[in-house]
Amino acid sequence: MFGERRDTRTVMSSETSDTLDQAMVRSSGLDTLLRDLTDRAVQEVPGAAACSITVSRAGRLLTLAGSDGLPSGLDQRQYENDSGPCVDAAETGEEQYAPNLAEESRWPSYTSYALSTGVRCVLAVPLAVEDAAGAAINFYGVRADALGTGRDTARTFAARAGDAIDVALHIERRRQSAADVRTALLSRSVIDQAIGILMARERIDANLALERLRRASQNRNVKLRDLCGQLVARISAPDSDRRK
Repeated sequence: MFGERRDTRTVMSSETSDTLDQAMVRSSGLDTLLRDLTDRAVQEVPGAAACSITVSRAGRLLTLAGSDGLPSGLDQRQYENDSGPCVDAAETGEEQYAPNLAEESRWPSYTSYALSTGVRCVLAVPLAVEDAAGAAINFYGVRADALGTGRDTARTFAARAGDAIDVALHIERRRQSAADVRTALLSRSVIDQAIGILMARERIDANLALERLRRASQNRNVKLRDLCGQLVARISAPDSDRRK
């Protein structure tokens, strides 16, 4: 069983965009980025004791990442039975909320297992991820209706996280080899990072992001790599340094 986190909730603000951009730049690969996202979600969403990310790829559901303290079987039990809130959210694109699993009847095989781990409340929010047939971010609470007041915050976080995941998966697609996606992500260039930042911030595709960077490079008479390096450095810098 796992316990409720100490309440360190924060209010979602424009700073969330920057912190997720920073997480993307700092990450040493897709796994690290997604783990950072789930840990950050637990900090941001009131009532969340744990969080995970579910995607459907190649016809099967899998958990890309889980936060600290997530019971390992919570998602897997749903996949095995093809039944549960994160399965429904990923496959239907509709938010699923179970305020009190002790009174829940939609997923009996999953509910009994979740209750045995200490989970009392589940919220699964669909993610708009282009590289997956379906996806969801899942929040778990240890009290009945623990996530009730945090649903709007969870939706806002999910929208922002979806952008970051899209960028990470885009970089994966561009650089992946059949042997090792992680190695490809570790070697991504500063230009790829800058493209990813623009894609996430402006919600544009990679080609348009690259075109904008090239145009800015020409207008400022700065080499493209140097311009991208400046952008990445600015996003990576602490807030106090960026305000100077």
